[in-house]
Order: sequence, then structure tokens, then C-alpha cells
Amino acid sequence: MRLMGKWRIAAWWLCAALAPPCSLPAAQPPQSLDSAVPIGARLRSASLQGLNGPSRPLAQFLGKPLIINVWASWCEPCRAEMASLERLAWSDQNRRFNIIGISTDDYVEQALGWLTHSHATISQFIDTRLQMEHMLGATHLPLTVLVDPSGRVLERIYGSRQWDEPQSRALIARVFQFQRP
Repeated sequence: MRLMGKWRIAAWWLCAALAPPCSLPAAQPPQSLDSAVPIGARLRSASLQGLNGPSRPLAQFLGKPLIINVWASWCEPCRAEMASLERLAWSDQNRRFNIIGISTDDYVEQALGWLTHSHATISQFIDTRLQMEHMLGATHLPLTVLVDPSGRVLERIYGSRQWDEPQSRALIARVFQFQRP
């Protein structure tokens, strides 16, 4: 059952206090939700409700590799990594892939407030019906999913990263099998 408002924030703080810091790699990723698309399988079709732009079908972002970042405005590690995703999106390397964000906020106004504050330019969507959260296996936030051009899930990365740093860029290049320049 999805937690609402203040209870969701309290639950996140409790989990954050009991969990290792997000910057440390987890030994095992958390168990996926039952409906999560397994690694190697293709994403199901989905309609994405626009936050900072129009609503679109997920299929519109396929055709080249896709990075999907799942976040919430109340999640401090999510907020901490968002600027690095923006920098990655504006870098030369981004011409090789698409980047989108999926908010799991319960209220559109909260997600929009954070996007306005952070000056987000990446296409952002909100998942009020939990469709993407369940399909992607977002049991912990932030979650970043790397998807191949045909929609096949290649990798799930739980926890915050600086996506524009060399180590993260190398991970993206390895997973998407990009040739080094």
C-alpha cells in the first residue's frame, strides 16, 4: 500500500536512518516488486503523464538508449543527484541516449515545486497510478534504469550517484556498449 503525505516522508527518514549511505554500493539490489520487468525483458507500453511538458507514450523515447530516473520531491538523495542528471543531459555524450524522470510524488504540486526550484529541463513525468513505479521495480529511491533502444531493461541502479562523473559515464558507456571516443 502506498504511503501518503507526511507518513511517506516519515517512512523515508526511518529507512534512510536504518540504511547504509546511498553513496556506498549495496551488496544486493532490493527485491523488485512482483510486477517489475526483469533485467533483459522489454518494458510494457505505458502512457506518461507530463509534469514539465506534454504527456507522452513511453515508446516515444525508444529508438536509442534510455535512462529513466525515478525520484520524489521528498527524497533528499533524489534531489541531490538531479543536478548531475541535468549536466549529463546537456553534455555531448547525451546525444547518444535519452534521459527522462519519473516522479513518484503523491501530489503533482509537490513534484512541480521541486522541478521549478531545481530548474529541471529533462522531460519529467508523474506516476500517480504507480504504473511506472511497479514496472521499473522502484522499491527504493532514487532508482535509475538503463534501457536499450528496443525497450529492454539492461540495468537497475538503486541509490544516488553523480551521473556526470567519469565513473558513472563509464558505467553508462559499458552498459550501452558505447565505443570510447
